[in-house]
Amino acid sequence: MAAGYLEHLAGNRIEVLSAGSAPADEINPVAIQAMAEDGIDIAGGTPKLLTVDAVREADVVITMGCGDACPIFPGKRYEDWELDDPAGQRLAAVRPIRDEIRARIETLIAELLPAGPDLTATAT
Repeated sequence: MAAGYLEHLAGNRIEVLSAGSAPADEINPVAIQAMAEDGIDIAGGTPKLLTVDAVREADVVITMGCGDACPIFPGKRYEDWELDDPAGQRLAAVRPIRDEIRARIETLIAELLPAGPDLTATAT
C-alpha cells in the first residue's frame, strides 16, 4: 500500500522500490480492495524479496516491522513505521491502516521533494 501511494502521489518524481523481508506469494486481496476504494490499483504488483542492493540504492528506507532482517547502511535515512499488519484482516480493519499509510506517505513526499532532485525510496 505504501508503494502504491508513493507511486500515485509522487508520480515519477520519486523512484519507488517495494520489497519485504518475508514477502507473501501474492498481494493481500483486501489491501487491493482498500486501495481500489481510493482509486489506486495495486493488483498488478508482485511481492519481492528485499535485497541488499535495493537498500544500498535507496536514499530513504521505510520499514514496517522488518527488524534485524533489514540491511543497515550508514548515511541512509531509515524510518520504521509501526502499523498493524493488514494480513488476515477484514476490509473495515484495513481501511484505517491504509489511511495512516497515506498520511505518512504525504508527509514523506512533502519532506523529500522540496529538498532537491528525484530520490529513490524503498518500502519494506
